[in-house]
Amino acid sequence: MDRYSPGEKLPSSRALIERHRVSPVTVSRALAELVAEGLVVTRPGAGAFRAVPRTEAPRPADTSWQEIALSAEAAGDQVPRSVDATGVLATLATPAPGVIELHGGYLHPDLQPQRALAGALARAGRRPGAWARPPVEGITELRTWFAREIGGPGGALATSDVLVTAGGQSALTTALRAVAAPGAPVLVESPTYPGMLAAARASGLRPVPVPTDTDGVRTDLLADAFRASGARLFVCQPLFQNPTGAVLAAERRREVLRVARAAGAFVVEDDFARRLMHDGAPALPPTLMAEDRDGTVVHVCSLTKATSPSLRVGALAARGPVLDRLRAIQVVDSFFVPGPLQEAAVELVNSPAWSRHLRLISGELAARRDVLLAALHRYLPALAGDGLFVPPGGYHFWLRFPDGTDEAALTGAALRAGVAIAGGRPYFAAEPPAPYARLSFVSAAGTGELAEGVRRLRRACDELGVRVD
Repeated sequence: MDRYSPGEKLPSSRALIERHRVSPVTVSRALAELVAEGLVVTRPGAGAFRAVPRTEAPRPADTSWQEIALSAEAAGDQVPRSVDATGVLATLATPAPGVIELHGGYLHPDLQPQRALAGALARAGRRPGAWARPPVEGITELRTWFAREIGGPGGALATSDVLVTAGGQSALTTALRAVAAPGAPVLVESPTYPGMLAAARASGLRPVPVPTDTDGVRTDLLADAFRASGARLFVCQPLFQNPTGAVLAAERRREVLRVARAAGAFVVEDDFARRLMHDGAPALPPTLMAEDRDGTVVHVCSLTKATSPSLRVGALAARGPVLDRLRAIQVVDSFFVPGPLQEAAVELVNSPAWSRHLRLISGELAARRDVLLAALHRYLPALAGDGLFVPPGGYHFWLRFPDGTDEAALTGAALRAGVAIAGGRPYFAAEPPAPYARLSFVSAAGTGELAEGVRRLRRACDELGVRVD
């Protein structure tokens, strides 16, 4: 840009295309970036010009008034609301180049069905009516597919019981707002998914933790929690729970529904990882929704985890008056999920590539899990003993570190050593009973990175004096 004086006209787009032998799109994007940086200004009908530097520095904005506006509660409003996305952002953050990602929750691009997704999106755009306004509940073909997937072969769910949503997080937030009033308690597994805790608190709800073990939520304590709190909602992940990987045991599945019915409460079933079963794992149990005939369960699921973070297509399923409330909240929030995205999802799940992809990631996840487990035994043997649960599905290990370990210091030391991990504190609604970390095996580039990532984590432990032998 230094070859042009302030105010001087730049060559035309056509001249730039010919001079640099690039496409019109490239030139258009380059000019847009220069405009955004304040180096170029455009004048309709005249062209692009080198921007004239400002003679005065702009006055710094004073946003201090917002501190009061955002923290002050309305008169008589005793429901404090906070929006803390720290735990979610920790798993969404893109680390610096060279840092191995063991903190993420989405498939590495090499595991995503990118060719199938591209083909599905191209076909979807050509479908009749694809660009028209879709029904607010979602297109019928996709709702029917979700109904079969959620209800199982017995046909326990009707198409009319399903709403298409913009991914699982959106569905989960809608379910929380539909079922619980601001200020109400909501029972949650402990530990649990930080995104759910953040959504609950942002809606003015009070998460009440219920401990879990390797068989899922402790149902004896669940009944006590309902009685003590007066809650009318329990949120759980019965399959490959995040972060523990636990599968809710058969007898506890029945007990969760019985206890919730006795309390007059809803159960929000977050079935986020059903399509992430590992090769060789036992047959999957049906959804809680498939076993519930009385409208106790509100089911949440999504295609995102098994495909791509950008395929934000999910579903809410419910029976009874709560379905009308779910629909109303979704319409108010977002009107509807874009039609072409829904059509692309239909094209994908009905293509031969879908079943091939699920078989592929089933094998890949099992192989990655075993490599990470072997690396843990080699470099962090004290953490990989009998107390470590090896999940039959999902994408992570839940590691308990020795008492006294500083989680924040450990995640920082790990980053300095070149590996990103997720500290355990955001997964607890109250004080954690011990220091933990979640290690993911889907976001790394390959099995070589998994082993190297654990070796780097060992280096971080040594730096802090954390005993892992």
